[in-house]
Order: sequence, then structure tokens, then C-alpha cells
Amino acid sequence: MGRLEGKTAVITGAARGIGAVMAKRMAEEGANVVVTDVLDTADTVAAIKGSGGSATGLSVNITSDDELNAMVEATEKEFGALNILVNNASIFAALEPKPFTQIDNDEFDKVMMVNARGVHQATKAVVPAMLRAGGGKIVNIASGTFYYGPPGLSHYTASKGAVIALTRCFGRELGDKNIQVNAIAPGLTESEALQGHTGFDPARAPTVQSRSIKREMVPEDLLGSLMYLITPDSDFVTGQTLNVDGGKVNL
Repeated sequence: MGRLEGKTAVITGAARGIGAVMAKRMAEEGANVVVTDVLDTADTVAAIKGSGGSATGLSVNITSDDELNAMVEATEKEFGALNILVNNASIFAALEPKPFTQIDNDEFDKVMMVNARGVHQATKAVVPAMLRAGGGKIVNIASGTFYYGPPGLSHYTASKGAVIALTRCFGRELGDKNIQVNAIAPGLTESEALQGHTGFDPARAPTVQSRSIKREMVPEDLLGSLMYLITPDSDFVTGQTLNVDGGKVNL
């Protein structure tokens, strides 16, 4: 029996990359997984079902309250409850690193809207369903960039700093409602979307060398932390950010 048997998990941005890997692991552990993205989720859903898991896919823009509310309604209708939310969707691989003096307002606002406001909106949308279920677990995917401020990604770093701040605030506000809210801050991860992206080449070798564990990070490196934060193991943990980067940043 899996550790998430009988639970229903919603994960945003799970058509590919880190989100898809997380969705598959949650399904392996017995969860019903609602795979959401603005991209086609069919491959992730098919992979889960092909391995005997339970999943459905939804097209969801996390900056649309209407689409998020429809997501919650569809989840409860199909699976009866909503117990876990993983806020994974964000803009990263589509960015070209550049000095902050070259980032125009529209690009800055788009990154902040999706990466920070989207977490606010998605969390706000699922809380009523979690209350109906008697509690829940929320995991926000932040970024280790918050801790060291890499050049060329000031807007992304600011947005992920906001995710860490929101995690702390949500943890405070939901602590007495049996909803734990935590975050994972990954290091540079060689996800599907990042492979072949030459804009990040200057950071790759120095990042590996700066780690205590000197190798590239892959999405699977996040799964142990994810499972900790969405199972009863973390029932007395909330508002925290777990840095997972091979020891690049020592907090």
C-alpha cells in the first residue's frame, strides 16, 4: 500500500519536467493525481495510467480564478476530495538570462504574475476544498536563487523570494486549520525544459563546482523532500523552506 493511498493531489505545471516527475511519484504512492498545465498533460497522464496509477489531466492557467475554481470543482467531483496541492508551475526555462537593466516592465510583471501571484491564487482556490476534507498539505516550489542572487535572473529570483514569503504567511494563517504549507527550494535542475538551453550554459559548471555533492541535479533529487512534506511525517512542520541543492547554499 502506497503512502498516499486514498489521497488526491493536484499539481500545477506538470505536463513535463519536474512537475511530471513529481506527479508520477505521487501516483506510484497511491494518490489520485490531477495533472494541470497550460501545456498538454496527455503524456504525463498516460504514463501514470500505463503504470497502473490514477490520474486525470486539466488545462489550467493559474492566473485565472475561474479556471482554478473549475479545477477544484472537477477534482472533488471525480475523486471526492482534494488533499494535496503542489504549486510547481512557473516561468523559468523560457527566460533568457540578462542584466536587470535590460528586463522590461512587461517581462518583469509576467514573471511575477505567474510565479508569485499564481501561487497565491492557486492556494486560495484549494483551501475551501481542503477544509471540507479536514486538512491538507501544500508544497510550493521556490528556488535556491533566493539565497545567493544570481546575475541575470533578478525577476525570477524576486518571484521565488515572494514564494518563500507566501509560504511563511500561509503557514501562519492555516496552521490551526490542519493545513501545512511548506516549500522546496531546488538548485539548478536539469529538467526536460532546461536541456539544450544554452542561455544557462555559463552557470552549469560553476554550479556543480559550488556544490558539496559535485554532480548535476535532476528532478528525481526532489522526490524525497516532496514525499516528506506531503505525508504525515511533516504534520508538525509548516511555513518552512527546504533547500535541496547538493550543498551549494549552507543555511
